[in-house]
Amino acid sequence: MKMKTACLLIVTSFFLASCKEKAATSTPTASKGPSAALAAVLASAPIGEPKSIHLIRTSAKPGDEVTLSGRIMGNAQPFVDGRAVFILGDTKVLTACNDVPGDKCETPWDACCDSPEDKKRATATIQIIGADGRVLKEAIEGVSGLKKLATVTVTGKVADGSSADLMLVNATAIRVP
Repeated sequence: MKMKTACLLIVTSFFLASCKEKAATSTPTASKGPSAALAAVLASAPIGEPKSIHLIRTSAKPGDEVTLSGRIMGNAQPFVDGRAVFILGDTKVLTACNDVPGDKCETPWDACCDSPEDKKRATATIQIIGADGRVLKEAIEGVSGLKKLATVTVTGKVADGSSADLMLVNATAIRVP
């Protein structure tokens, strides 16, 4: 009888432990969707004819409204973890490795075949700002088609702090065709 009780306790313990484990691993992460600020930017249509990033960089200054287009590329990590920020690359200057015949690069969005100078003149950092004037603290990779190598059109204002070395754009409208 003692053996039967011991076996029953072991089986019950195992069953309860496995149930707890399944409950812990099968609970879905709460996906609340994009914030109102991000949803508003993604719902807005870009204004005007988009221009190439390398051309806009030569004349745009902080406060100017710009519309540009390109692909999410130019860095091995074009999205900033946990922030509404990504790098947009000018396809007239930069080439994704998967567009080069025979190239077997595992991270084609990093444009590793292009020079650092070309990456500098042909990329813009796109950020979505909240009402408090700060970058939204939410990941945007995968939201509304925003993914590595996606073609994107953005309207926004050139941000304070932009320079010849770094073009920052506070997006007011983003469209993934």
